Amino acid sequence: MAELEQIPEVDPAIEAMWRHVLVEGHKHRLSFLPGDRRCMTCAISLAGVSGRLIQIATGLHQSRKNPQVCNLCDDLLPMGGAEVDLAVVFADVRGSTSLAEKMGPTAFVRLLNRFYQAANTALLANQGIIDKMVGDEVFAIYLPCGSPTYRANAVHAAVRLLKLLGYGTPQGGIVPVGIGVHAGNAFCGRIGTDGGHDFTALGDPGNTGAPPPAPAHPGEGGKTPGADRVRLLPARGRHFFKCADDCTDGKLNGYGASI
Repeated sequence: MAELEQIPEVDPAIEAMWRHVLVEGHKHRLSFLPGDRRCMTCAISLAGVSGRLIQIATGLHQSRKNPQVCNLCDDLLPMGGAEVDLAVVFADVRGSTSLAEKMGPTAFVRLLNRFYQAANTALLANQGIIDKMVGDEVFAIYLPCGSPTYRANAVHAAVRLLKLLGYGTPQGGIVPVGIGVHAGNAFCGRIGTDGGHDFTALGDPGNTGAPPPAPAHPGEGGKTPGADRVRLLPARGRHFFKCADDCTDGKLNGYGASI
C-alpha cells in the first residue's frame, strides 16, 4: 500500500494541457507544411514529401499503433489525461468461441481478418482513433479535436461497419457482429506507468458502450434509458435502426427514440 500511496495525482497543468489537446488539438509549428494526411491532434503531415521531411528534421512520424496520429501525440506526451466528452464504438464477433471450434483455427483467422479490415476502414474513415484490437473485438474513440461532429461520426462509423460486413444486403452479414455506440464524459489520455502505458479512455462510455454478451435474440438492442447510447445488433441481414436526417448533430433514431 505504501508504494501505491506514492503514485502522484494528475498535475493540474498536465490535465489542462491534455484537455486542450483532446478538445481543440494543438498545432505543431510545422503544421503549415502541405499534406493530405495529417495527425488528428497536432496537424503535421504524416505522408508524402512533407511527412518525410518532418520525420528527418524532428523524428516525428505516423504512430505505429494508430495511423490517425503521430508518435508525439500517441507516445511522447506526458503521462496523464483529462475528463472530456467523447464517443466510443465497440464491436465484437458474436459467438467467437463456438465459431472457432466449428471453423478451425485457419478459417477463423481469415474471418477475423475480414472483420478487422472492415473495422479499420469504417472506424478510421470517420476520424476515429482505434484504442484496442484484442482477440475478437475492436474499440475506437471519437474526440472533439478530430471533428466537431465526433458523436455523429461514431454513429456513421458503426453503420458503415455493418454495411462493409454485408448487413443490409440480400446475402446478409458475412461476420456475426455486435456493435455498441456510446457518448459521454470519460477520462482520456496516457494511462499506466513509464514502464508500460497506453492511450485509452476510461469511464462510463467505454464500460456501457460494449454490446451485451450473447444476446438472447439476434438483433435485439436499443438505447438504455437515461444513457446516450444505442446498440446496433444486426439480424437476418437487416439492422433495426436508421440514421436521422439530422444525424450530423449526433442523433440516431432507433426503436422510436433518438439519442
